[in-house]
Amino acid sequence: MAEQAAIRHELAANLTVQQIKQLERRSRRESLGRAWYKFSRNPLSIVGVATVALVVLLAIFAPWVTPYPKHAGAFTDFAHAKIPPSLEHPFGTDQIGRDVLTRIIFGLRSSLLMGVVVLALVVPPGVLLGLLAGYYQGTWIDTVIMRVTDIFLSVPPLILALAVASVLKPNLWNGMMAVSLMWWPWYTRLVYGLGVALRNEYFVSAAEVTGASTAHIIFREILPNTISPILTKMSLDVAWVIIIGSMLSFVGLGVQPPEPSLGTMVADGSRYLPDQWWIAVFPALAIVVVVLGFNLLGDGVRDMFAAEEI
Repeated sequence: MAEQAAIRHELAANLTVQQIKQLERRSRRESLGRAWYKFSRNPLSIVGVATVALVVLLAIFAPWVTPYPKHAGAFTDFAHAKIPPSLEHPFGTDQIGRDVLTRIIFGLRSSLLMGVVVLALVVPPGVLLGLLAGYYQGTWIDTVIMRVTDIFLSVPPLILALAVASVLKPNLWNGMMAVSLMWWPWYTRLVYGLGVALRNEYFVSAAEVTGASTAHIIFREILPNTISPILTKMSLDVAWVIIIGSMLSFVGLGVQPPEPSLGTMVADGSRYLPDQWWIAVFPALAIVVVVLGFNLLGDGVRDMFAAEEI
């Protein structure tokens, strides 16, 4: 790596700015091409992408692809309650006559929204705190940030989320706040370890010698070298956030009826096992499929960035 950097530096001295930018663009395209080749070579990664894409499309176009869109709201039809799977209702109907397939597809919306919003809330502050603690290692800033992080990490995540959600009014947004409160320390800990390792690299020392500001060093020198692990963790964490959100809904602290939620559907259907098994089994399988899809996608992203680094 050092020899390659020296060669690039020597070549750059004899090139114009425009030529250097062209070489950088070509290098990025080649790097992305190699990464995508590595990603596409893994069949499970393709399965994960296809699964996630299907789930996202179903969630977006739920009102148009579901057979009974009205069943996603306050709807009752006791004459067709607890009907087993059939051509008319592929996943059967629940205890008050609502189509299970329709409610599963609409329930995907809240699950995906939970994953996206929680990560959008926790990644920026978690990464920023990790960068600051890593750059100022050994100072009071490092001590304060990492001790607070350790306190949050010492509490089991699900217990902390349940405690926070139980204090707030049960709904989707408060559930997101509860999960967000317990998720940011993981990114702080991850980036802190990366920042400490990068803090003593030569390119950071060179930037300091040239008089670069602290903000420049943190955000232009250290942060770009932590993007790959952060994106890999994010792609894997979506599945965990969905699981935690489903657990909150299962105990009644998440999405509230009549809005469909996979966790709530499993909780309601569990009372009718084993006779009306489809009311609980199909929503549970939907959670499994979504989580498996994001895990396979995360594994592919990890392999892709590993190939890019090589």
